[in-house]
Amino acid sequence: MTLVLAGDVGGTKTLLALAEPAGESVRIVRETLYQSPLYPGLAPIVRAFLEEVREPIAAACFGLPGPVLDGACRTPNLPWFLTEGDLARETKLARVRLINDFGAAAMGVLALPPEAFVTLQEGDAEPHGARAVIGAGTGLGQAVLFWDGNRYRPHATEGGHAGFAPQGELQRDLGTYLEKSHRPVSVERAVSGPGLLRIYRFLVERGVSTWPEVAEAIAREDPGEVIARHALARTDIACEQALDLFVSVYGAEAGNMALRTMATGGVYLGGGIAPKILPRLREGPFLEAFRNKGRMRELLSRLPLLVVLEPRAGLLGAALEARLMISETETG
Repeated sequence: MTLVLAGDVGGTKTLLALAEPAGESVRIVRETLYQSPLYPGLAPIVRAFLEEVREPIAAACFGLPGPVLDGACRTPNLPWFLTEGDLARETKLARVRLINDFGAAAMGVLALPPEAFVTLQEGDAEPHGARAVIGAGTGLGQAVLFWDGNRYRPHATEGGHAGFAPQGELQRDLGTYLEKSHRPVSVERAVSGPGLLRIYRFLVERGVSTWPEVAEAIAREDPGEVIARHALARTDIACEQALDLFVSVYGAEAGNMALRTMATGGVYLGGGIAPKILPRLREGPFLEAFRNKGRMRELLSRLPLLVVLEPRAGLLGAALEARLMISETETG
């Protein structure tokens, strides 16, 4: 049995998995979660996992939270500097590949069954057309899947750090508010979990009413989840308006990415937030903002738009990339 090793590395947690190629996809056989800050690097985590599984590994791929350049990555939220060569040597793995974590999430789209998606806009996908993957979570990940003539290849970007382009008076006021603490203002300052909290605070400072219980819950729990919960239940005006503004900015940025990449193969909303706010994404503001591109409105209206429900898309994408590494070696 051929086995590959996949990793989804984060500033807080690292998830490693043993996976078996299954046709054009992969099947997770075993997975273990590690607390990233407890280790001086990725190699000790990998060695601990390999000691547990004691199985031969044909190839390994790890999704990392940061840009990967020439097989190397300095993780922004961990004091780690990783290279493919060092990791292979320290773990005795024959084939190692490092990719951006959202590049891995994009690859995960290819490994998922149809039931792992919810369609927001049916559209008409062009065979082998580029696919854009955008996902709000702790930040705003963006990646593209390009067809190379044989298969889709991921191209991760740092598009979430591109400038915020407000539309209308309210969003312009939000941009001015964000500039007080962030210069320049990137789009992920608004479209992310922390961004939803910033939008909520912006509205409260403008005089939009909120219950004291909401502020207390925000201090105890994940703020984005608190705001989304009250917004969907319609139990707090500031939370409702914050989520409405959030999805409008999110939809506009998803449309921007679709245009920049000519995503005729579809646009996919990944990340942790989209599945939790599905009812609001299905409503008007998100889709209207996505399509509202002037002369390009008709094009945007024809693109498939889907939400990724699988939280382990990044792990599955890394496993799929490892499987493809084996194929490349066999055919190369």
